[in-house]
Amino acid sequence: MDALSIILLALLIAGVTLVFKGVASLPLLLLLATAITGAIWLWDKLILSKKRGKGEARSPGVEYSVSLFPVILLVFVLRSFLVEPFRIPSGSMMPTLLAGDFILVNKYTYGIRLPVANRKIIDVNDPQRGEVMVFRFPEDPAVDYIKRVVGVPGDLVEYRNKRLAINGQVLSYRENGTFSFETGGLNYVTGIVYQEKLGEREHSAMTIPGIPGFAREQLKTFPYQENCTYNEEGFACRVPEGHYFMMGDNRDGSNDSRYWGFVPERNIVGKAFFIWMNFGDFKRIGTTIN
Repeated sequence: MDALSIILLALLIAGVTLVFKGVASLPLLLLLATAITGAIWLWDKLILSKKRGKGEARSPGVEYSVSLFPVILLVFVLRSFLVEPFRIPSGSMMPTLLAGDFILVNKYTYGIRLPVANRKIIDVNDPQRGEVMVFRFPEDPAVDYIKRVVGVPGDLVEYRNKRLAINGQVLSYRENGTFSFETGGLNYVTGIVYQEKLGEREHSAMTIPGIPGFAREQLKTFPYQENCTYNEEGFACRVPEGHYFMMGDNRDGSNDSRYWGFVPERNIVGKAFFIWMNFGDFKRIGTTIN
């Protein structure tokens, strides 16, 4: 193995280690891999190829880089600007999304953003009420969350006695059966499923009998908290400019904007639109996310 091969292997191991430890992100690792292999590809094309004798092979390190660069570049472009895969880790979006669902997220529908920095450079669309959105958790931007957009800038969001109201209008509510799921300790819980209409979009949501709609003890301090008022029945929050109010469809089992506040526009990742795999339930493959 030549020196370049050893360096590339060391960089790969170091990068993967940093990703697993949470020090670096996968987008950053992909960016670095694209830059390194691309530089070697260009170096080989402009300089090394002219120095090699006829029929002389590339060194292993250069050969690996030249071969991998187009693949890494394609993955980087697709993941950064078009579509990114995610795995649902919890049940906060039941019954719409289940733990173990592998989903696809549209990266450009809310604007083109620079990789890693996540800074928007081209406006496309703004998030709309009722859409399912992936975003960087305001308390820890290294962690991705997925919730439903309930309030857009300027909206007054109220949630009292487990009924949601936007700008003074209580959303239409129609019960639609039940949904049973397993919790810790192999206990099963049955929630009441209903259809809720946010703007022109109708979606499923769920509440669990016996659990309060707002747990005051979980409330944290967050920016623009002065926009919110709380009482025994629930809360009301005015969404500040450049921010969004997010809630999980599993209303009594979701850690969301009720407790940690608003999501700034700069934290947006993309719009969830498709379930492409669930190894525990193949029937969910190919499901559109509403």
